[in-house]
Amino acid sequence: MAWFKRLKDGLQKTRTNMVEAISEVVTRTAKFDAETLDDIEEILVRSDIGIQTTLTIINDLRSNIDRRGTIDITEILDFLRAELKTKLTGGNGTLALRSDGEPTVIIVVGVNGAGKTTTIAKLAGLVAAQTGSKVTFAAADTFRAAAMEQLEIWAQRVGADVVKHRLGADPSAVVFDALDHVRSRGGTLFIDTAGRLQTKHNLMEELKKIDRTVTKRLGRPADERLLVLDSTGGQNGISQAKLFHAAIDLTGIVLTKLDGTAKGGVIVAIREQIDIPIKYIGVGESKEDLHLFDPDQFVEALFEG
Repeated sequence: MAWFKRLKDGLQKTRTNMVEAISEVVTRTAKFDAETLDDIEEILVRSDIGIQTTLTIINDLRSNIDRRGTIDITEILDFLRAELKTKLTGGNGTLALRSDGEPTVIIVVGVNGAGKTTTIAKLAGLVAAQTGSKVTFAAADTFRAAAMEQLEIWAQRVGADVVKHRLGADPSAVVFDALDHVRSRGGTLFIDTAGRLQTKHNLMEELKKIDRTVTKRLGRPADERLLVLDSTGGQNGISQAKLFHAAIDLTGIVLTKLDGTAKGGVIVAIREQIDIPIKYIGVGESKEDLHLFDPDQFVEALFEG
């Protein structure tokens, strides 16, 4: 199945909750008054686009209505499509893969349940296919035996090396050894960190230590520091992103499980409130369901139906 079709299917819940709901409101009334605008505003907020972004869109829409007097449903949807594209423009990017012979190092963070380890495996497969080089996983989640086992299973599936220590070991020590391994073998190192609540101070400090270990051992920062966000968490993802960003200066976000939420508009709120690129989005479990984020493509898939 082509990616655009996967994306369109994956955004069905959000499309129903936002685009189709707005179409129903506008089609139901023969006039564009304050009540209609209030209904559209409520729908946008319900889609998790965010209060401030919603107010901006509504004010722009109101200006168009006041200036022209009447706008039909096609024009309203075209207006919203253009607004969302504008707000998402520049909020994407590719992975920073090195081409100077040095290993690429990618730290992956996120709370439990966001799909972090699965995302690492999918990204590893994409990187291996793109570069043809070796991939290594650092099992730096030493707090849970199940996390280490899951990472090993994925490593077998994608043909990656795994560097691990015993359960309860210092995660930074695992990272130190994994860096030595990848410096001798080359390729790309994905560091799987413990899933942690962004409000747990001691775990966030451990994450900072891992980041410092990479910088000290390589003489440079990690090439990527990616946050995996579960889109079904809605606005909570913004809080996560802000606090993780404050801890390790994130370079990108991977937004997962867009197929499981009716609030996919949170991608706009993230872009508007946090200046961090959304590099990949996911709409399912298979490796083909993770793809580079393209703002125009995302909006077109959302509105096509």
